[in-house]
Amino acid sequence: MYLPRIAILISGTGSNMEVILKACITGELPAEVSFVGSDNINAKGLDTASALGAQTRVFFYKRDGRKAAEEAISMAVRETETDWIILAGFMKVLSPEFVRKFPDKIINIHPAMLPSFPGAHGIRDAWEAKADHTGVTVHIVDEEVDHGRILAQERVDILPEDTLETLEERIHRVEHRIYKETLIKHFLENPISIEDREE
Repeated sequence: MYLPRIAILISGTGSNMEVILKACITGELPAEVSFVGSDNINAKGLDTASALGAQTRVFFYKRDGRKAAEEAISMAVRETETDWIILAGFMKVLSPEFVRKFPDKIINIHPAMLPSFPGAHGIRDAWEAKADHTGVTVHIVDEEVDHGRILAQERVDILPEDTLETLEERIHRVEHRIYKETLIKHFLENPISIEDREE
């Protein structure tokens, strides 16, 4: 069985990336990390990934613009024979043109029960809306923002004693568990053979 090769894109600390990368290293997640990439050269997660033995890359959105940065990501994906792109706190919106290059091969995690509270501040938006619950969604990325086929969701109640910080902490704990579990299930149900890869 060919192990799918995954690229993980981050923008900051990369806590979800670290969980996924460690699961690949131990064999719990049946995949290999081809590289960890970021739009932020100072992302703490790049140091974490490097310390764990992963190849790292930086894509310069501010310097080169989105089109050139996305072309660089595409090139890196092809050079490393990557099968899946895993977004783990990657704070750039991928263009429809980029998504069309990798149909149904980009997976994202969002800290809300989509379609509720899309966007960059899902946790804060639910908190400020005084919602009684929020959650976590793992989904396939399509050409719309925070949209696409849902692979897994888990509700997180907003408790009376919560602060924004405690809510964030509980959501992140769910993220770390559900992302890994969903990827394991998804990759086992969608195996890639050597023949498929050669095509």
